[in-house]
Amino acid sequence: MLIGNKLRSYFSSDRALHQSIRNVFGFYPGNISLFKLALRHKSASKKTINGLKVNNERLEYLGDAILSAVVADYLFRKFPYKSEGFLTEMRSKIVSRVSLNKLAHKLGLTKLISIGGEHQQKGKSAGGDAFEAVVGAIYLDKGYEFTYKIIVKRIINIHFDIEELVETEISFKSSLLEWAQKEKHEISFPVIGETGEKHQKQYIVAVEIDGEIKAEALDYSIKGAERLAAEKAWNQLSGNGNK
Repeated sequence: MLIGNKLRSYFSSDRALHQSIRNVFGFYPGNISLFKLALRHKSASKKTINGLKVNNERLEYLGDAILSAVVADYLFRKFPYKSEGFLTEMRSKIVSRVSLNKLAHKLGLTKLISIGGEHQQKGKSAGGDAFEAVVGAIYLDKGYEFTYKIIVKRIINIHFDIEELVETEISFKSSLLEWAQKEKHEISFPVIGETGEKHQKQYIVAVEIDGEIKAEALDYSIKGAERLAAEKAWNQLSGNGNK
């Protein structure tokens, strides 16, 4: 099968893409159409006979789930005595939109993405979205076990310093903003109250998602209250907080 895929790549009109996938992930695709689709941004959607728009959003949805499962399993095995909260935070550091955007750029995937004319600047999350879509394509093309090995050996082991990530403090506000951007939610951090006077004054900051307050916190500085409120909201969204 490996030899067959390699030979097929030499005679394919998509030879360059075959080779790019081989250079980045270490294998020749079996179904190159999946990878072409994974690299098609929604701004470059093709319409089918039924009027449906074909782009990488469905593969991105699938790849997001597969990537999250692989990273969760990897961390669960690597840190057998760490808490759920630690594992969730570590997973967030690896699969965050900022992290995946940087990874896509480093791998050269951003150069392979098909973008519509009016979006030539490429959306802020186009690289990360494409990476997740490619993960979805690998899964459909090769199966879960193969995808697991690729993510661990070719991505995590090479491009992530796990020990350094352990020491990196996560920004819950950044995580919320990334999540809101990806899921198309409006988010804000308004000051909704004050208490005390002069040096004893404290500020109440809320996290509003689509106009609804999800969490609030009190601190002697606005930034401090914002950080605490963001952490509360993130823990609720992640299933770690008391709902």
